[in-house]
Amino acid sequence: MSQDEPVDRVTKGDAQWREQLGTEQFRIARQGGTERAFTGKYWDTKTEGSYHCVCCGETLFSSAHKYDSGSGWPSFTQPANDHAVCTRSDESLGMRRTEVLCRRCDAHLGHAFPDGPTSNGIRFCINSASLDLEPEGED
Repeated sequence: MSQDEPVDRVTKGDAQWREQLGTEQFRIARQGGTERAFTGKYWDTKTEGSYHCVCCGETLFSSAHKYDSGSGWPSFTQPANDHAVCTRSDESLGMRRTEVLCRRCDAHLGHAFPDGPTSNGIRFCINSASLDLEPEGED
């Protein structure tokens, strides 16, 4: 599936998201917040598995592409597949960054930076609060 192909969209109002998510998850995933570095539950986990959107369950990243960037947030070299995430320009906080969103429900995940270790040169710096880890071998 390419970035241009339709996605089974998930849309809910703020009241529905608040009911589903914890306070911190809502602040980050639905309001574009950021958790403090080195405080999220996945920043240093080595558990193998897949990372899913906390809002809609979409598979976003794989532990096979996770690495320690030293930033204090879970960092990935690429999404799980070509249609998992989308990006948009973010000029908040007086700087220009690339925001990373779940393509299915528009949840704020984090930001992408051009300092990654692989040939694509991208570091996906993602908030733990926007993710649910499904350990390998569990369904």
